[in-house]
Amino acid sequence: MSENRPLLSMEHIRKEFPGVVVLDDVSFSVEKGEIHGLMGENGAGKSTLIKILTGIYPSDGGQIFVDGKEVDIRSKHDAMSCGISVIYQELSLIPTLTVMENIFLGQELTRGRVFLDKGRMRKRAVELIEKCHFSISPDDLVETLSVAKQQTVEILKALLMNAKLIIMDEPTASLNIQESESLFEIIGNLKKQGTSIIYISHRLEEIWRLADRLTILRDGVVRGVLAKEEIDPAKVVHMMIGKELKETVSQVHEPKKDGSVLKVENLSTRELLDQISFEAYGGQILGIGGLIGAGRTETLECIFGLRDYSEGTITLDGAPVPKSQQQAVRQGIGFVPEDRRQEGLVQLLSVEDNLALPNYDLFSDHGVVSRRKKADAVNRSIKQLRIKTASEKNRCMNLSGGNQQKVVLAKWLLRDLRVLLVDEPTVGIDVGSKSEIYEILRKMADEGGIVIVVSSDAEELLNISDRILMLVDGKVFDDMPNVDLTPDDLLLEASGIYRKERGQ
Repeated sequence: MSENRPLLSMEHIRKEFPGVVVLDDVSFSVEKGEIHGLMGENGAGKSTLIKILTGIYPSDGGQIFVDGKEVDIRSKHDAMSCGISVIYQELSLIPTLTVMENIFLGQELTRGRVFLDKGRMRKRAVELIEKCHFSISPDDLVETLSVAKQQTVEILKALLMNAKLIIMDEPTASLNIQESESLFEIIGNLKKQGTSIIYISHRLEEIWRLADRLTILRDGVVRGVLAKEEIDPAKVVHMMIGKELKETVSQVHEPKKDGSVLKVENLSTRELLDQISFEAYGGQILGIGGLIGAGRTETLECIFGLRDYSEGTITLDGAPVPKSQQQAVRQGIGFVPEDRRQEGLVQLLSVEDNLALPNYDLFSDHGVVSRRKKADAVNRSIKQLRIKTASEKNRCMNLSGGNQQKVVLAKWLLRDLRVLLVDEPTVGIDVGSKSEIYEILRKMADEGGIVIVVSSDAEELLNISDRILMLVDGKVFDDMPNVDLTPDDLLLEASGIYRKERGQ
């Protein structure tokens, strides 16, 4: 074997589920010290490939080589023995334990057979933290750390197991811009130390910035392996979805004449919000930006009645919006939460049941649910929003992230909504589904609805917003039309710095 052999080589991998070929003759390799991007739409086969590599699924064909030696990975322990570790989007830490305790969980050092050797564990934890230049202490409680710092704890766990290859699944999905920058620096340091990384993301700008190579999957087949200099947005999108995306032209839409108006005045909470005031209009999409902790989600929750506020008023067309979710829904307000899996859906229920949950009043005659009305409405929604599901009886847990988000949107669009509040509409969603979700939001606004979108993605805010409200430390910092704005402008504003051209 040559000394230039790859660290990892997966050759001719095949995987079938009943009636479906999920991976078809997939070959994938990672060099030593390489950052290898992995992209594809939800359902393309990325997760299945990683689950085979980490022993969660057995393959139905093909071979895996680590350092040139064929390996049989049938469990997480087998993967760890091969130096392979994975950091999932949903972190697997115990919040009430310290950094050190989480790092050594399940692999504690002992004195004799009974007593923990906390001194040795702490010394080893400090060595790892200093080696990686992380700004955390082994004695910090994990629940006190930001999401970005919690991810560094996951990385330390991997390094303690002498991981040669770390798989990162959508690592920036819950991070703000500064936290993402810190993670990128950490990834660069890991690469310098010879650690290989498989970087899975739907964010093309991150892949272009970090990856040495990019493998693209579509429908369980490798559609291309690109070197860094070949990573072109149009080419990547075409490989991922098999067609060109319509180019969106930024255009500011004016409010509808005689359209609805949502008015928020002097909204304050005891914890964070401080005299928030703004208006949102029918026919427009209002984007809300700012760093995590700026008060974006809290503002939406106050409007929908999920969070109490100590001062201020919220009115819709002059009528007060009550501090009650039920009353907000009756007034024509819907809310799509940031965490669609835990808060937006009941995963074990079917698509049909999830769509029906807030809408049984629409399907009832004198308190008796009409199955025909329910079935007609559900099938109409599935068709209109192009929800990809085997049937309306399919459980939501079996859908891709993009289709789950469509179900959350669809259940609200069944109602005659006047206001739709959407928190992080496309986190962890592929480019094809993103485009469709943007179309859904735009259509509602074009039909006269008020759409308010919170997003941590500057490009997303610029793509879909007519106006952008920037929050900083619980206050409105700026309210600006989406004219000639750039991602740099939004970053400056989110940091509390006005754009230079305003001369402020």
